[in-house]
Amino acid sequence: MTVPTTRRTLLTGLVASTLASATYTQESWAQERWPARPVKIIVPYAAGGSTDVVARPWAEKLTQAFSQSFVIDNRGGASGTIGAEVAARAAPDGYTLLLTPNSALSIVPQLRKVGYDPKKDFSPVARVGDLIGGWVVRTELGINSLAELIAYAKKNPGKLAYGGGGLGTTTQMRLETLKIRAGIDILYVPYRGNGEAMTDLLGGQIQMMNEIIVFPHVKAGTLKLLAISHYARHPDFPDVPTLTEAGFPNADVPLWFSVLAPAGTPRAIIATLNGKITELARSEEMIRRLREISIIAPTQTPEEMAAFLETDYAENGKVIREANIKME
Repeated sequence: MTVPTTRRTLLTGLVASTLASATYTQESWAQERWPARPVKIIVPYAAGGSTDVVARPWAEKLTQAFSQSFVIDNRGGASGTIGAEVAARAAPDGYTLLLTPNSALSIVPQLRKVGYDPKKDFSPVARVGDLIGGWVVRTELGINSLAELIAYAKKNPGKLAYGGGGLGTTTQMRLETLKIRAGIDILYVPYRGNGEAMTDLLGGQIQMMNEIIVFPHVKAGTLKLLAISHYARHPDFPDVPTLTEAGFPNADVPLWFSVLAPAGTPRAIIATLNGKITELARSEEMIRRLREISIIAPTQTPEEMAAFLETDYAENGKVIREANIKME
């Protein structure tokens, strides 16, 4: 009885070893060939908004770099959390990515329950853009500086309306923080995306915004730029002060964009994608194209981005509590 048992044990071990080897070989082969089919980039906001504007050049250049389509899939609604949840639940095979602003990762999850854990359900890939925002108003208001805006708001509490892409977004937090710091009352109007807010701003339904998509209209003379939301002045508007220079050093809230994959995505795929994004971010063409839409692309490893997200989560939590921001 001993010999058959030993033989059976050996055969069982051999089969298990063979299957494990085959599984490893198939997985490695799949990773080496990635991407072998189109890759979906979920953008959790409507087309035409700032996130969509940032995603388009990245999708185009990644398509060229990998000789495989990277396709934008707009899944707007619920302040970016609908699209983020879809991405979190996708197969971790490298064929579904999420390109999102930090609001869906470090702001909204601290304001209400969402269908994903921003720290556990995603594998960070790369930070792909820091937004240079601009505080703008409609020109017919005759407001030419941030000081004049604050004076107007104090004389006309609740009269000004400011639009942005949903509740719990960085766009909203920028307004709420300024309201606290300056002691003013301005109405926040949430939209499905910043593109819709821009349509109403140009149509006169609202009077203010702070986003990257405002700058072409500033150049056209339709909107007046009062201050820059960034640590440095905008290169195209060197005479316009930053929010700090305008007297409000503690009122700015950073807005940045990143690419993430569902948790469990093979490290080899993440490393390949991060390497290509880093290479593209340093290219003169990409630097120029991103600057045209008021974006600066930093370069980070996946580990550095994970640490950056942790810090951003903590800092936004402080702002949320101090400004008493609620999602109603």
